[in-house]
Amino acid sequence: MLEGEGSVLAGRSLVLAHHEHRVVHGVSVELTPGTVTALVGPNGSGKSTVLRSLARLHRPEDGEVHLGDRAVWRGSALSGKEFARHVTLLTQQRPTPSGVSVEDVVGYGRHPYRTGWRGVDPDGKAAVAKAMAMTGVTEMAARGVDELSGGELQRVWLASCLAQQTSVLLLDEPTNHLDLRYQVEVLDVVRDLADDHGVAVGVVLHDLDHAAIIADRVILLAEGLALASGPVGEVLTAEHLTEAYGVVVHVADDPVTGTLHCRPVGRHTPRV
Repeated sequence: MLEGEGSVLAGRSLVLAHHEHRVVHGVSVELTPGTVTALVGPNGSGKSTVLRSLARLHRPEDGEVHLGDRAVWRGSALSGKEFARHVTLLTQQRPTPSGVSVEDVVGYGRHPYRTGWRGVDPDGKAAVAKAMAMTGVTEMAARGVDELSGGELQRVWLASCLAQQTSVLLLDEPTNHLDLRYQVEVLDVVRDLADDHGVAVGVVLHDLDHAAIIADRVILLAEGLALASGPVGEVLTAEHLTEAYGVVVHVADDPVTGTLHCRPVGRHTPRV
């Protein structure tokens, strides 16, 4: 454990740019153990850029990221391998390796723990097996990943992140390319990681109902600014969402789940 890590991965007043064009303006995010924080908002609002900065992949123009009490970008003594023992990121786009088995790809997540010239990792086999079981890919362990569907491959990469056994998990659109069953299963795994294992989760989601189901806190981004931040019910309001998305959004309690249901109202949306 890092000193002061009871944490928290936190981005404070982040200003982020792409090729000198600022896309995020002073956004703050704090991820705490056992809590799922969802970043939502329109395309181009800066959600994925914020997540990449938290993962030490996008250097802030201003502001700072802290892991525990240690600054990540300025004056940090953290090596890449040490950082990877605490934080992992599942991105939207990952290459599909050719001629590599599912089990081997899941094993990639163990890279921060391998030591010596032979890459010794005593706990690796058990961690990989557990990660594959949690994501439902055990039966395809020997298959080549280049034979898999997009949804199957997404679950394999998620298993690789879980095998890394970090205290912070960052997910960028983890339900992309998944059918309904596996969307639900991935969301359940995310919630289990927070509730049962104390993992701090930061997740970018386009589906507002998914955010309402699994998140403890939500940050609503629009044009690179945090329009609202806080508990789900305080952020996912008709007023906030209509302002952020530029279309009327109706918000009501779902009669089945009891969580919020967010529905955009278009010209052809049936009215009761």
